[in-house]
Amino acid sequence: MLRNIGAVLLGMLVGSILNMAVVMLNSYVLFPMPEGVSFEDPVAFGAYVADLPATAFVLVIVAHLLQAGGGGWVAARVGKSRPMVLAMIVGVLTLLGGAMNAAQLPLPSWTYIEFPLYLVVAYGAGWLEQQRRVKAGAA
Repeated sequence: MLRNIGAVLLGMLVGSILNMAVVMLNSYVLFPMPEGVSFEDPVAFGAYVADLPATAFVLVIVAHLLQAGGGGWVAARVGKSRPMVLAMIVGVLTLLGGAMNAAQLPLPSWTYIEFPLYLVVAYGAGWLEQQRRVKAGAA
């Protein structure tokens, strides 16, 4: 049980790193924030977000899906048992974090399409690990 808990924590950590890498690439390289704007200033950040092209939001969706899928796969791979459950725990936690994030930021409504996709990619990650374990057991 402790290994499974650690697997979920590790999955969340790895997923968060993947997420932040893409978000930072988006915010500082591809679509840099103007001088004086930061994530901590909601008014200035809201003005920055309002001027972003759709591509910037697609990259954020990719970042979030990497967190759910990549983190879910790590949890499933490292966990001792029940890889699908571990991957889905990461997916659900990512979904909760994404919903909290969306409630605080002025996002276009079309970006909410990502929410069910968190669970789809986490399920895929768990399925991949289940298939790997079946093949490893058959070999």
